[in-house]
Amino acid sequence: MAAQRPRRVRIVEVGPRDGLQNEAAAIPTNVKVRFVDLLSEAGFNWIEVTSFVHPRAVPQMADADEVFRAIGKKPGVRYVALVPNPRGLDRALAAGVEDIALFVAASESFSRANINRSIEQSLEDAHQVTTASRLAGARVRAYISVAFGCPYEGPVSPARVLPVAERLFELGAEEVVLGDTIGVATPSDVSRLMDVLLPLAPADRWGMHFHDTRGMALANVMASLDVGLSHFDSSAGGLGGCPFAGPGAAGNVATEDLLYLLDGVGVEHRVDLDRVLEASRFIVDAVGHPLTSKVYQAGGRLTTIPAPR
Repeated sequence: MAAQRPRRVRIVEVGPRDGLQNEAAAIPTNVKVRFVDLLSEAGFNWIEVTSFVHPRAVPQMADADEVFRAIGKKPGVRYVALVPNPRGLDRALAAGVEDIALFVAASESFSRANINRSIEQSLEDAHQVTTASRLAGARVRAYISVAFGCPYEGPVSPARVLPVAERLFELGAEEVVLGDTIGVATPSDVSRLMDVLLPLAPADRWGMHFHDTRGMALANVMASLDVGLSHFDSSAGGLGGCPFAGPGAAGNVATEDLLYLLDGVGVEHRVDLDRVLEASRFIVDAVGHPLTSKVYQAGGRLTTIPAPR
């Protein structure tokens, strides 16, 4: 599918939520707050802050209420929180959340394994969340997990993603985000999926959430740009990962690497790479392990040194 490559993209920084949620080390609340504040200063217009899930399900997000209330909220920045169900929504709205994220899987097996709900039950939950969100004046960003491949069922066809996306738009989602949850997509997969989905809604109603588990994330970003998509999730330092990949495997596409790519192909993003690197340098001590971003590992943009004499 040929399309004009967008001149500007929107990046949703997901490091504070998707990046930190599976970290083994308990991250102090004040560190999470500072991390979000540093990212706010980097120029993001969208930041996914936390998740209002049950603390037993995701202990790292047990302080969601405190974190969301404590962050410095800059005018014009949309601070997003994940909610899994109406109970989580009640907590999020009480904390002042105005932008809600919810998830529905494209695979029945993944949905049951991940949340013990069928896809249809998950869509019923989404209906309740979107209805209550609209009544409260909150906006909804809906994710489709395992939109390209499932660890239990294998490749996921576009024909299975389409009806889930249709339902989410019908329920009132402002945007539907396609998640390569286990990092199996290739550029051809992106093109094939969007051939099916773009007739349903224009390019600015879709977001892409790539994992770099198999080193394809930036190639998939390029394929997305080539079909006209302009909304991308990324995580500072490459924080986060797929629980179905081995230890040390790359997770979310790294924000630094995404920014470097976009700069290289002349696509505007309005995010300060140096500030993102500062945020990554701050959080690395808290997580206690190296970050996977190649640009972070290289120290940022190319700098020169004196030539040997």
